[in-house]
Amino acid sequence: MIRLDFAVHVPMDGFHLSNRQLSIQGLSERKGAPETFDVHGYKHLLQRLRQDRDDEVYAPDFSREVDESISSSIRITPETQVIITEGNYLLHSGAWTGVAAQCDHTWFLDADVQTVKDRLIDRQIQGGKTLEDAQQWFQTVDEPNINDVLRRRSSADQTIDPIEMTF
Repeated sequence: MIRLDFAVHVPMDGFHLSNRQLSIQGLSERKGAPETFDVHGYKHLLQRLRQDRDDEVYAPDFSREVDESISSSIRITPETQVIITEGNYLLHSGAWTGVAAQCDHTWFLDADVQTVKDRLIDRQIQGGKTLEDAQQWFQTVDEPNINDVLRRRSSADQTIDPIEMTF
């Protein structure tokens, strides 16, 4: 019998601020940058998952179809033994300090930057932007974030080269 509650994925993307909040705060053109997340909510969830394992916990997910976080989409039971979280800012400083401490292990996936760029631009195009607008978004939002993330890769417990991975 396969236990479906053995492991669960809790993405950082579930903590994107809503499009409404981004608009109110003047951050719509920065969506995806560190300041466009509810980092404190994310840290609190990770702390709760480490400390309070007697109750079910529900976590948000992110839907690319509606470009919003979806509250209480992910169920974590007391029987869940492995929780995988991921996101660009797990090793970030400032308000993000302390996130990595809630993880047993941190891994940095050392992906080819050109591949990352191509995929991010393609994702913006799939979301409705023109090629020119997608490239502009990459230069003003994604590229500075990538550079910031790359500066912090040495903080990870392990760096993984996806090209060298075998299954």
